[in-house]
Amino acid sequence: MPTASHPRPLRVLVFGAALRAQSSNARLASLAARLVTEANATADLVSMHEFDMPLYDGDAEAARGLPDGAAALHRRIDECDAFVISSPEYNASVPGVLKNAIDWVSRFHPQPFKDKQALLMSASPSLVGGNRGLWALRVPLEHLGTRVYPDMFSLSRSHEGFTQDGNLAHESAQKRLTETVTDFLKLVEADTRYVCLQRRWYEFLGDATDAPVTLRAQD
Repeated sequence: MPTASHPRPLRVLVFGAALRAQSSNARLASLAARLVTEANATADLVSMHEFDMPLYDGDAEAARGLPDGAAALHRRIDECDAFVISSPEYNASVPGVLKNAIDWVSRFHPQPFKDKQALLMSASPSLVGGNRGLWALRVPLEHLGTRVYPDMFSLSRSHEGFTQDGNLAHESAQKRLTETVTDFLKLVEADTRYVCLQRRWYEFLGDATDAPVTLRAQD
């Protein structure tokens, strides 16, 4: 039973945001989940296939409510302390399936993205990795109040980037990913455990509060 001296492990949702069965991002998400576990946190590894939902349609929402896939993803995000997304880059931006999922889940009240810590990763066959897609992904998440970790990880030439045992082929890349995940979890632990810290959040549309903007602080 968790106590003040022995708190429960951090819960981290990890998912690859591609639908392709042999996606490099699924492999990167799996590796990240293993690193989370090795850091004594609990990893909830999932794939987008588990959260099937139609294209967002306001009329459909009004007529039938929020789809089951969106409700399932909402629940998993709500239950975690932080989440990790490994996303492909499509045409220098966010995959439609991921953006659609974010749009649906944001319709819950309260929506679960606010105040969550998030780490963004990508794997791409290109020489520059998927950085452009990750910068685009930050926009809707930060708009919804997510605290996106500044140091994003992008694996270039992903088709030759993994070993047979699931690690990264280049030692320097493996070292950087391990350090990024470890440092991210330290931040999540500080944000979760040390309640004396003040939290300040991004102002975004729909953020209802009675406090003046200059006084927005959460104990």
